[in-house]
Amino acid sequence: MSARSYSPTVLSSPGKVLLAGGYLVLDPTHSGVVVSTSSRFYTVIDSLAAPPAAASHSSSDAPIQIRVRSPQFEHASWLYFVDFDGPGSVRVEHVADNANSAATKNKFVHLALQRTLTLAAELKSVGTLRNSLSYGLDITIVGDNDFYSQRAQLAAKNLPPTLASLSKLPPFSKTGVRLADVHKTGLGSSAALITSLVSALLLHLNVIPADSFESEGGTADASEGRKLAHNLAQYVHCLAQGKVGSGFDVSAAVFGSQLYTRFDPAVLEPLMKDDLVGTRADQPLHPVLSPSNPAWNYRVEPFKLPPQTRLMLADVDAGSDTPSLVGKVLKWRKENPDEANALWAKIDSLNGALSKTLLRLSDVAAKNATAYRKAVKYISTIQSVQWLANPNIADNEHHSALKEVIEGFIDAHNLSEGIRENMRTMGQHADVPIEPPEQTALLDACISVAGVIGGGVPGAGGYDAIWLLVCDPVGCPPEELPASRVERVWSTYTALDVSPLLASESAAKGVRVERLEDVPGLADAVREEAPSIASA
Repeated sequence: MSARSYSPTVLSSPGKVLLAGGYLVLDPTHSGVVVSTSSRFYTVIDSLAAPPAAASHSSSDAPIQIRVRSPQFEHASWLYFVDFDGPGSVRVEHVADNANSAATKNKFVHLALQRTLTLAAELKSVGTLRNSLSYGLDITIVGDNDFYSQRAQLAAKNLPPTLASLSKLPPFSKTGVRLADVHKTGLGSSAALITSLVSALLLHLNVIPADSFESEGGTADASEGRKLAHNLAQYVHCLAQGKVGSGFDVSAAVFGSQLYTRFDPAVLEPLMKDDLVGTRADQPLHPVLSPSNPAWNYRVEPFKLPPQTRLMLADVDAGSDTPSLVGKVLKWRKENPDEANALWAKIDSLNGALSKTLLRLSDVAAKNATAYRKAVKYISTIQSVQWLANPNIADNEHHSALKEVIEGFIDAHNLSEGIRENMRTMGQHADVPIEPPEQTALLDACISVAGVIGGGVPGAGGYDAIWLLVCDPVGCPPEELPASRVERVWSTYTALDVSPLLASESAAKGVRVERLEDVPGLADAVREEAPSIASA
């Protein structure tokens, strides 16, 4: 029988947009409103095409091989040897001098492999893990086009930067550059990559049950397997970045759209040793990473955008240094605690009110679908300042219900504008361009369009992206949709180079199991340059 499995393990994880809670999400006393995107990272795991020497009885000491490929990039294939140094010790070594392996290291992938295999050895035993790896692993990792700027690809095809143009590009398009040189769009590529990779490894190696990712929602409904994948992904991502961040991007990749409150960074301190070769035998992973460890005190509450609305994202070709922005804001907060805490409390109140307002609109839609549909269609045709200008917007039967819906959208608009105003104030106090004037002008132009509810700069802000929430009424001709009007603003805007992203809110919640043939272009990406077994 062929060494390659008939059904490879395929998992995907979404990207993220932090609509509200930038900077505040670093503090466990505050929460963030996080939307997971339809753009996803995919990890495909299969056995290598032929049994390596390590599977031979005559060469039982030969290392097990793992090949990882990212076919969207130049020279993006990495070969690793796996050795077992003792009863509880796993060593993963990058082989840089092989013709089929990139000379440059991939710290994120290397740490994900090393730490996941170590955890697997703890939970399944070294012997069981060795048997599971006896034919080696062939791992392919790709991300949807939205994670990377497609300006060069569009220019090469003489296509304008529009949603229609982006939809013409092949899935998992080649970037034409090395991984280190790619222009990212800020959707959380590293968190989505790590989450899909460690989740796929846990499932492929039978560390967690096969049905671990079938249930969706927040932590209340999540399986122990999903929670373990979350904790492991958080750990690997923090270790690769060299610090314990807020974790909202990994949490969105695991659980989907949510109201997120961070975990205490102290939970990971015992494991934050930057060692690519192995972990200390006296520091096992599972006692720390186990979902039963009460130190994992993060909170995930389910969240979703209201029906008949659409999240729109744009990549702005300017760029920001997020760590620099965050460092300056935290320095200002430390030096001006009274001023900062008062402003953060005000922003936090607005963030909480926005999330409740958006969730309440979903409840209203469920209670009176007809009035909701009529209200969305009506406000899609006029600017937000006019939404309640006409006292006779509907017949008497639905007047109060219509008014309730419209007032909800007005509240969402006003709250998002209030958040923008106070985030700009924080930027001024900290001398940081959270919403720089160029972005303010762009956002004001977009939010003045009929049917646009609100918008902002995601996450830490800066120059590199914007988000908008727009009405998306059913049965409306495409050219009359608010999204089409926004696109016209973007395509004619000259002060900044604005390029849309295809992503919207993900209908699926977090990491999920996929079928290779169901994801357009994925099988072709996996088959490309299938690896051969390297000689040691």
